[in-house]
Amino acid sequence: MSTPLEKPQIIAHIQKSLNYTVFDSKWVPCSAKFVCMGNYPRGTGVLQIYEISHGELQLVKEIEKPKPIKCGTFGATSLQQRHLATGDFDGNLHIWNLEVPDEPVYSVKAHKEIVNCIDGVGGVGIGDGAPEIVTGSRDGTVKVWDSRQKDTPVANMEPVEGDTKRDCWTVAFGHAFNDQDRCVCAGYDNGDIKLFDLRNMALRWETNIRNGVCCVEFDRKDINMNKLVATSLEGKFHVFDMRTQHPTKGFASVSEKAHKSTVWQVRHLPQNRDIFMTTGGAGNLHLWKYEYPGQRSKKDSEEVDMGVAGTVNLLQNVTLSTQPIASLDWSPDKQGLCVCTAFDQSIRVLIVTKLNRV
Repeated sequence: MSTPLEKPQIIAHIQKSLNYTVFDSKWVPCSAKFVCMGNYPRGTGVLQIYEISHGELQLVKEIEKPKPIKCGTFGATSLQQRHLATGDFDGNLHIWNLEVPDEPVYSVKAHKEIVNCIDGVGGVGIGDGAPEIVTGSRDGTVKVWDSRQKDTPVANMEPVEGDTKRDCWTVAFGHAFNDQDRCVCAGYDNGDIKLFDLRNMALRWETNIRNGVCCVEFDRKDINMNKLVATSLEGKFHVFDMRTQHPTKGFASVSEKAHKSTVWQVRHLPQNRDIFMTTGGAGNLHLWKYEYPGQRSKKDSEEVDMGVAGTVNLLQNVTLSTQPIASLDWSPDKQGLCVCTAFDQSIRVLIVTKLNRV
């Protein structure tokens, strides 16, 4: 890694301007297609499907919906169906068959206010157990849904009566390594991070990182919890080692001041869980590698196990836009291929090279 040419390079392969504000983008599993979600200036929602063909983006389908679409996931669908679950500005959770997208195959009024974030597990061959979707909303609640159960969530994490409702900005599944175990992590606008154990229906751990939590993600959903990255408003992100939980100190963590502005997203490379990309409010991308310490746990003064945090190394960074990069998704099928969207109303397909050498 001594010479600059040996480092991974982030190459903007294709760029396309759009006529709407795009909030999220996701690769369609097992394809060269991806979906963009957003809202038209006239206040309606839009789903667009693009395919990469001979170095160009071809628009396959464009679908208009009544409400702006904020977020989406393929995480709870089978590889045969490839149904997209979306959350919209009106608090609805919809699941779409993109082949016949006129009517949703599943629909529920999930929240009283906008669905800020969504994640899925148990589908596309990732994570054991039932296919489930988690949504987080401005109404302060985090709800887990099973598309086989109509109208009511299988779990509902909401503030106790009398507590102020905090805006939930991000949710993520993890710890789904067998049929019983599963966790949901949620991040809130006041810096709270909460880890809910869905097996015991209990709050397992909480902390506060003193700045609004923009994004949380486990390095893998389908393994015994290993690492969790949380990004925040003031340009910092935190990596928690989730293997060892101390009764009072919780999980060990390392923090890094990555960007000069908000870190909007973090996405781990599907082919290597120790490499991840963060996206910034100034239109930049940072590619990181987590290095484990010599020993991941040690005994404290009372002989209780506590975790030891590793270090984070910057592999590469690039500025693509003048506006925040609000979404990024790695291709699950081709290492180094990713799509990102920014508030300059554009989508970019990127290629990150030399990821097998870091």
